[in-house]
Amino acid sequence: MDDRGRHTVVIIPTYNNAGTIPDVVRRVIPLGLPLIIVDDGSTDGTGQILNDIQRQDPESIQIITFPANKGKGAALKEAFRQATDRVYSFAVTIDADGQHSPEEIPDLLDKAGDRTLVIGSRNLTAEGMPSGNTFANRFSNFWFKVQTLKHLPDTQSGFRVYPLKEMQFKSLMTRRYEAELLLLVFSAWKGLSLVSVPIHITYPEDRVSHFRPILDFLRITVLNTALCIMAFIYGYPRMFIRWLTGRIGR
Repeated sequence: MDDRGRHTVVIIPTYNNAGTIPDVVRRVIPLGLPLIIVDDGSTDGTGQILNDIQRQDPESIQIITFPANKGKGAALKEAFRQATDRVYSFAVTIDADGQHSPEEIPDLLDKAGDRTLVIGSRNLTAEGMPSGNTFANRFSNFWFKVQTLKHLPDTQSGFRVYPLKEMQFKSLMTRRYEAELLLLVFSAWKGLSLVSVPIHITYPEDRVSHFRPILDFLRITVLNTALCIMAFIYGYPRMFIRWLTGRIGR
């Protein structure tokens, strides 16, 4: 990592991940990056585990605690707000369920830039990938391309690097996990470079997934419908104006 590392914070939203969050944090700490962990109303002892972890390094680890579960989007939004207030330039988001490898954070940061959003891209055909996740991701990838005219291999990965100065539209985030898709779409409309970096994934035995197949699929369908309408009203015109301005400026 270069100078970007000194301006970067790692954000970990967690909800009932007592079995995996200690290992995730333990593997992030050697990177020397500050941490913001959002306990999104956990009821399984995660809060006590995080308090014990923070006591080991109170200057580098900040814990935000919600008294009740609000959703991943709400957790990310609050973490982004506090990271921006503390004048960080980049925020690495990583899931607390142990599927991502914190050791790959430097690989993502190497591709980061002031107007670049980096996405850790999973192999959706890898052995062991849950079939429901694969279908949901391909469904999301298709509609993302319709809405932005851009292709990404993994629009649902939570392992990312966000350029915080370019995320002013984060106030539009939804409260649940589909907020991550919304951030990608608005970033594309704004003209940010979206870069995918291949990552490895593992599924620990004690991993807890909060994906609700029926309800979350309905929520993402409603969001995609709204984003398709907004694409015609706002997204496509903005992309066309930017393209036209670039042509004229040559």
